Amino acid sequence: MDCIFCQIIAGEIPSHKIYEDEDFFVMLDINPVNLGHALILPKKHFRNLLDMPDKLLKKQGPLIKKIALAVKDATGADGINIGWNNEPAAGQLIFHSHVHIIPRFRNDGFKHWRGKNKPLNEELVEIARNLMKKLIM
Repeated sequence: MDCIFCQIIAGEIPSHKIYEDEDFFVMLDINPVNLGHALILPKKHFRNLLDMPDKLLKKQGPLIKKIALAVKDATGADGINIGWNNEPAAGQLIFHSHVHIIPRFRNDGFKHWRGKNKPLNEELVEIARNLMKKLIM
């Protein structure tokens, strides 16, 4: 398989592993926003969140919290960002599902996105209606 994360999980490529259980592998990002930036990977290959089974996602939620607390404590971070890019338009570069746990520090220079422009109330009403229809299907 040509997935770099699958190769790392299999031990074919070295990494700085910080946690592992039967379902997940957690390692430090080699190109971190800040030192301590960690990645949570499911051991089984899934393209991204949209591909993962609910049963596995239920296990991942508590693990995200556990790793975030450990990263915050170990780094002395002032806060934590949790990121999960899904598909190229959202910034996903490696197509093996992974969650970023990013320690943040006051004035660390990392910038958040800004909204394009404020939507009209009618636009909000329409998208809310469309989303609710999808959620009750």
